[in-house]
Amino acid sequence: MFADGSSYRQQLRLRVCGILVIDGRILVAQLHSPIVDKPIWTPPGGGLTFGESLAQGVRREFFQETGVEVSVGQLVHINEMIEPPFHAVEFYFEVHRESGEPALGHDPEHPADQQLLQDLQWIPIDKLPSLDFSPQSLISKLQRWEQRSDFNPYKSS
Repeated sequence: MFADGSSYRQQLRLRVCGILVIDGRILVAQLHSPIVDKPIWTPPGGGLTFGESLAQGVRREFFQETGVEVSVGQLVHINEMIEPPFHAVEFYFEVHRESGEPALGHDPEHPADQQLLQDLQWIPIDKLPSLDFSPQSLISKLQRWEQRSDFNPYKSS
């Protein structure tokens, strides 16, 4: 059984996510999305807590979900998701692995029998369009990852 997402309904959520790309592959988490009620693949991340900077949130969330300590680089993408009753603003940052080996973590805000996280994998970027990947607006940037210094985080491509 998965969390039903009721704690995320009817509120604005700020999310922070880390993009770790090595050798043309991205580390992504598979989670059961309460929005579409099915598994999706997405960069590791989650809700920002009060008093926490964006970078602190990325480091915390990335470690919770992957066991990997990261340093936070540039903001590469902003996504606003409005699917009533859900509304989230998501910030995607480039991250760099500092230590640790990727292993599926947990959602501390959900009981063990209601975890949203299901899997963690290195996926080749060119395979993302064939997956249920979210946000779709990030794929075109990932496909041009080598040009990320030119990215405008406010534009989807």
